[in-house]
Amino acid sequence: MRFGLALPHYDTSLAGEPASWDGVRRIARRAEAAGFDSVWVSDHLFLDWGKYGGGSKRRAALECWTTMSALAAATERMRIGSLALCNDLRNPALVAKMIATLDLLSEGRVDIGIGAGWYEPEYEAAGIPFDSAGTRIARLGEAARIIQRLLEGEELVFHGKHYSLDGAICRPGPTQQPRPPLWICGKGDYLLKTAAKVADGWNFSWVGSIEAYAERRVAADQACDRVGRDPATLRRSAGAYVLAGRDDRDVARRYERLVERTPNGVLRPSKDRRAVSWEEFRSSRVAGTTGEVVEQLGRLSDLGVEEVIVGLGALPFQVADEEDVDLVGAAIIPALR
Repeated sequence: MRFGLALPHYDTSLAGEPASWDGVRRIARRAEAAGFDSVWVSDHLFLDWGKYGGGSKRRAALECWTTMSALAAATERMRIGSLALCNDLRNPALVAKMIATLDLLSEGRVDIGIGAGWYEPEYEAAGIPFDSAGTRIARLGEAARIIQRLLEGEELVFHGKHYSLDGAICRPGPTQQPRPPLWICGKGDYLLKTAAKVADGWNFSWVGSIEAYAERRVAADQACDRVGRDPATLRRSAGAYVLAGRDDRDVARRYERLVERTPNGVLRPSKDRRAVSWEEFRSSRVAGTTGEVVEQLGRLSDLGVEEVIVGLGALPFQVADEEDVDLVGAAIIPALR
């Protein structure tokens, strides 16, 4: 199993502090030193924590692609990935060009996760129509085909339902051959069908329980069968919230720190929500002593997950404290290699 780290690039994401390039770069370099295989950045113009109980305040965010490009210069070994690009924010011919260039600049260290988009407020703010989920996923499928064909060197004439290109090219091409891997990110049946048709791999984020992932894994296999694809050829990765401690006392200390550094309403009480106990938290995350976490992540490995992208908090792309990065590198990654 390989390990990626979801980098803290939103307000409140790193120990409750505002978003900053200094923080992202520092955590990425710390992850590289700790033995992580990759780092990942998500793609939002801004984000709020309302769906997690943290209120509707819009949180600042570093832009995904610019941050990935800077990470290529700030790191040496790790792969750099998007989890996930919002397809509707960029034209796929432009995305292919961006991928090829970043793959050259990073000497072949790019993974591209792409999704259909889900956060309606940023669509409204940017003046982009927020179409039905079915339409957005269909558009994603067309975009994935365009990106792949351009990265493989084709001079592309394409006339689909959602995109039309007439002689698009992507030169120079990427370092990785035939191209960097393309991951489709999501959980629903239509999205799994799209992944089975066009993607190199499928990402499930975020794991709330191993059983939930197992059910969607079966659905992914069935989607492959329906389109005539060997399920073994669809690579699998998963994003997982992870909180580990050396022993029960250390776990309790780290959880208390996480609660303190997470916005009200997510773990701490608010006027509308009560506090989340440790037992409630661990029931829906990969959490416990390092031995317990290794056992849980090992179950994901047994289910075919080749890479787990670790979120070290209660919110996406949160790192409650930098020492949590070190503990995963010292006690969890070696055990599952």
